[in-house]
Amino acid sequence: MKRATVTAPASNKLHRHLRLSDIRGVAQLATQAIFGVTRIVEGVHHSVLHTIGISEQENTGQTRGVTGIVYRSIHGATSSLGKGLDASLSALEALLGDKGNGKPTTPERESFLAALNGVMGDWLLARDNPLAISMTLRYQDEVLNGQSIESLPAASGKVMLLIHGLCMNDLRSHARRQDQQPDHGEVLASALGYTPVYLRYNSGLHISQNGHELAAQLEQLVTHWPTPIEELTVVAHSMGGLLIRSAVHYAKEKGLCWPDQLQNIVFLGTPHHGAPLEKAGNWFDALLRITPYSKPFAKLGQVRSAGITDLRYGHVLDDDWHGLDRFDLHFDQRRGLPLPDNVACYTVAATTSEEHSTLGNRLIGDGLVPLHSSLGRHDDAQKTLSFADEARWTVYGTNHMQLLSSAEVNRQIVRWLKPAQ
Repeated sequence: MKRATVTAPASNKLHRHLRLSDIRGVAQLATQAIFGVTRIVEGVHHSVLHTIGISEQENTGQTRGVTGIVYRSIHGATSSLGKGLDASLSALEALLGDKGNGKPTTPERESFLAALNGVMGDWLLARDNPLAISMTLRYQDEVLNGQSIESLPAASGKVMLLIHGLCMNDLRSHARRQDQQPDHGEVLASALGYTPVYLRYNSGLHISQNGHELAAQLEQLVTHWPTPIEELTVVAHSMGGLLIRSAVHYAKEKGLCWPDQLQNIVFLGTPHHGAPLEKAGNWFDALLRITPYSKPFAKLGQVRSAGITDLRYGHVLDDDWHGLDRFDLHFDQRRGLPLPDNVACYTVAATTSEEHSTLGNRLIGDGLVPLHSSLGRHDDAQKTLSFADEARWTVYGTNHMQLLSSAEVNRQIVRWLKPAQ
């Protein structure tokens, strides 16, 4: 007789991953979602009334009279409920302390937080939501601070920093699965003697905001490293490549020391000049705002984070976005930022087509980043990045995410970084 399989309830599985602070953060999100949906509905209602000639002030997005009272009542009730729930959960957190939030994190939880922060991490931080990620440097999944850096076991004088992309985290960068190759940190640690350090950060913030923070954290890393650093090398995937360029710029501007140890940067699928998906999103925003009926729905597209909108053209500096409405339709206004001086820079571009396919197919790129962007090429000479010919390399039949575990890419990085005999 076949024995029935007992499946754990979904709620029990969910409980494994959740902390009390996560529940408070999700409750805040739910409250804001109700606010957002109500504003959209009221906006459409306002547009209809104004269009058919019922007296409504244009461009306010708010209704008046009895209708307005109803919407304001919903806002008030939602606000009261949200504040009450948040206060109760905060009090429970304080009462339970580590019992409520001290459980070990899980890869599933970290993946959820990384994706959520990539989409709306700036919003989470601005509202002090506990789901917002703080930037940390990590070694073997442990957070590095001054004391832990100084006692780091088996630290070599060759340090490799690995930086993930949008909506990702360091666990994805060095995940080991049966069908995957080891990650670049593991390969290079074994082949060339590097100590791999991984960055975790809120990828929903402006890239330049993260650049300032990374510059400061790397200064602390270099200051407290237990042995003299002979070489600092960075391998950066996707948005991570923009982040390290920003960090180097601000570190030099502030006179920090760590850029003197920086010898190599390897960019993997970095959208140096932007990604078409975010450009399309910007056009979609503009189209939604054309008619009064669709305009309220533009708020849905404007949930996306500052990190995402920075990927429209590859913003790396504060000046690239300061003073601009990031949802307005505008063209590339960046000032060119060259590759850092006295650093060997390499870039890997991927294309999902095969080597002998048509040129048009190859130029499409890795599914997210076109070849010209990841190779640093631009029609404006001031924005073109001056990689040496031998420092540009294209891998075929590979998508954006496969760059993280590609054996071909591993071998190419080793060729680039292996000391000359």
